Amino acid sequence: MAPFVTPARAANKDKPMTLTLTSDIAEPAALPALLASTDHPVWLRVGQVIDGASERPIRDADIVFDAHQIRFVGRNGARPAPALVAGRTAPDAVLPDHTLMPCLIEAHAHLFLDGGPIDTELRQRYLELPPEAMLERARARWPKILQYGIGTVRDAGDKVGVGLALAAEAKSRCGIQADTPWIDSPGAAIHHRGRYGSFMGQPIEEYDSPAACVDGRIADGVDRIKLLVSGIINFKVGQVTAAPQMTIEEVAALVAAAHDRGRQTFAHASGTDGIENAIEGGVTTVEHGFFITLDQLTRMRDRQIGWVPTFAPVQVQIDHAAEMGWSPEIVSHLQRIIDAHQRMLSLGHELGVPIIAGSDAGSCGVAHGLGFLHELCHMERAGLPPMTVLRAATGVSADTLYFAEPIGRIAPGYRSRLILTRHDPLETVANLQREKTILFDGNVVQDRGHLDTEGL
Repeated sequence: MAPFVTPARAANKDKPMTLTLTSDIAEPAALPALLASTDHPVWLRVGQVIDGASERPIRDADIVFDAHQIRFVGRNGARPAPALVAGRTAPDAVLPDHTLMPCLIEAHAHLFLDGGPIDTELRQRYLELPPEAMLERARARWPKILQYGIGTVRDAGDKVGVGLALAAEAKSRCGIQADTPWIDSPGAAIHHRGRYGSFMGQPIEEYDSPAACVDGRIADGVDRIKLLVSGIINFKVGQVTAAPQMTIEEVAALVAAAHDRGRQTFAHASGTDGIENAIEGGVTTVEHGFFITLDQLTRMRDRQIGWVPTFAPVQVQIDHAAEMGWSPEIVSHLQRIIDAHQRMLSLGHELGVPIIAGSDAGSCGVAHGLGFLHELCHMERAGLPPMTVLRAATGVSADTLYFAEPIGRIAPGYRSRLILTRHDPLETVANLQREKTILFDGNVVQDRGHLDTEGL
């Protein structure tokens, strides 16, 4: 069927048209031009707004935004004042079957790594590339990551300066129009020499004290402090077999030094003992958290420590078990881990733990962008309602992580970084993998649902 376009004021050709789009009408070619806001405010009326904070969507909502920020969000039928819309009496577009929501926040990704490849030899060769080559590959990912609807990335660390370089570029555009997602970075993660993390971290032994180590990271230009408190899961036996590499006292000293210098901390921690040291050390967020306990979740709730559960890298091991060379016994270990992680995530949500979405993109088989959308599906599969998952990827993440830009919500004063979709993500978050339009600082980016994943 041909698009149905209704002129708002046919008698005045200088006035914009109002475009009305319903479910039986294809997306018209005129829509992107109407949504671009580089030199004027855009007035939309949509079927529902997911604002990143509320438990329920706003129905039949009017939104006014320009290239810099959101100017108006109508609730309970409220319409914008004429001054906000240059005296117009009708929206630029009426989209009763569309959802508008904030761009997504990917809270755990290693931007220096290609995530898609599973071949271990290929991945090892990649780690031997010079930093300049890694940086160029990371820059090339930005347009694709934005196309997936991701407007912000909290990088999870590297020792070659890729994340810091990208973060510096993002800071140069803070408060002004940008054409790539916002990123901040912890630089090199902190670990102990000879323990897990040498590929992305620098050892604490290079400094005289925890405070000196934090000062060294800050001198590098970091936004946060990343701690490698534990090792990783031994997939062959289905548990974390190594003792934590940081004690509670070490974590607490690093956290105190970071706090005194205005920096948050996030801790790679799996295995009950490693998670314990991260929680009692007072970190801002626990990353991964496999084998977490009810008591630990309760204390995280009480202290409002965020949890980034990162299902994706373990689920990839199951989905590609043949390519990984895993036996049926090992696959059964992996499935047991995922099943328990799902139960604990559901319990954490019920308790009120701040749940934050992050995929660990860059890990083996976890592609940037697409891996994050898969992570949201894993969280929904664990029993979280779609609204909870979406808030974990928008408002809850922003509220916990304190990004330098006002993002993660649809509210006056927040950046105009939005997803517009005909496919309701409250039916299932998997709908975010379908066609959508990204509105980013006045620019319009189309995702046709069939993106090239090369280099992600």
